[in-house]
Amino acid sequence: MNYGFRIACERLVSRAAHALEHHPKHITALVAALLLCGGGGAYAVASFGPDPSLLPVREVIEPVQPLGLKEQADALDVHSLNLFRTEILRSNDTADSLLGRLGVSDPAAAAFLRNDPVFRGQLLGRNSRNVTAETDGNQGLHRLTARWASDDSGQFRRLVVERTPADFTSRIESAPLTVSQRLGSGTIRSSLFAAVDESRIPDEVAIQVADIFSGSIDFNRGLRKGDRFSVVYESLEADGESVRSGRVLSVEFMNNGKLNQAIWFQQPGTKGAYYNFEGKSLSSGYLASPMEFSRVTSGFANRFHPIHKTWRAHLGVDYGAPTGTPVRTVGDGVVEFAGVQNGFGNVVIVRHNPSDVTLYAHLSRFDVRQGQSVTQGQRVGAVGSTGWATGPHLHFEFRINGAHQDPLVVARRAEGTALSAAARPAFDRLAGVLRAQLASAAASPLVASAQ
Repeated sequence: MNYGFRIACERLVSRAAHALEHHPKHITALVAALLLCGGGGAYAVASFGPDPSLLPVREVIEPVQPLGLKEQADALDVHSLNLFRTEILRSNDTADSLLGRLGVSDPAAAAFLRNDPVFRGQLLGRNSRNVTAETDGNQGLHRLTARWASDDSGQFRRLVVERTPADFTSRIESAPLTVSQRLGSGTIRSSLFAAVDESRIPDEVAIQVADIFSGSIDFNRGLRKGDRFSVVYESLEADGESVRSGRVLSVEFMNNGKLNQAIWFQQPGTKGAYYNFEGKSLSSGYLASPMEFSRVTSGFANRFHPIHKTWRAHLGVDYGAPTGTPVRTVGDGVVEFAGVQNGFGNVVIVRHNPSDVTLYAHLSRFDVRQGQSVTQGQRVGAVGSTGWATGPHLHFEFRINGAHQDPLVVARRAEGTALSAAARPAFDRLAGVLRAQLASAAASPLVASAQ
């Protein structure tokens, strides 16, 4: 090392030591400041590194050899998939036509179903039952399942046909239905049934809606294009599939600018009824009509008799409908007569109480017997043309203490159960929930599920 440079270094060190000895605080602060500045400078330098987008990119291509077709087919065989398809049973279905619509091509399965008494007895000749087929990739049948609910027991029946190592087997099972709520809404363009079809709402729901508002809306002649409705109703499900609809829980119907609303509520000790949202009963002791949908061909008034060719008092109401159309009792009661009665042909008479009697004439068949108890809406027979009838229709009469009355007037007078003060809080809570659901239904024209 140069002698002069060494002397200079020794003097610098000596002065630094003297300064540190006499001014330690100043020297410490100076060192700290230098370190902070150095750190900041390092940070600044680090934040201005090269832009990653400007860095060079290298593309690497490597050849990949796919498996051969045989190896791929073997791999697919390990993960075989079964296919499911559901169809609605038709009354004219055969074993072969049903399997064809289900996408099944299996001669052994078809031969079994043609001769199986369980399958033939429970499915062939029926309609509207859900049928599901599980098949393999070759369209062979593994399992066929049909579900239906034929009564109000809360149970559904399940037909199961399964492949076994030897052949096929069939059995009938029972399981409880589950109940869910569904929402729907629609707009009238031509008819109520066309509107519910467009909105995917079951026809049974439309029939209930017509019954609920039968005293305030004429569903045959009083609907207007643009009328709107929203409805909350029950869906009865089997294995997660809807097999039929249940009760309408709430509905609102805007008809010709007037809003009609209804809610189902059951007070303790009663069988339940419909009320508006203010708590006024909408249910009647009697239905307004003994038929779900029909046209009145002759009202309660004088008319020119089509057979006797004279003007006579018509003491009932005639409803035109095809032969076989169901006829229902308009109220609870006991069948007083079921048989043939002169010009009425096949007739059913129901006594509802000591004073009130209803008569259903020209029937094509009987669905009740004398002495049987019936409930409101229960089927008593079907439309026909027996007796003095020029064509298929129902003649309906309402008598009070033997005197004939206009059935529509009687139905409007026979108010249902009034809402009690004790039941009012529970009613208001339920009304709030259903009002919100109706608002949700109105927001969408399609059916939605609700928990």
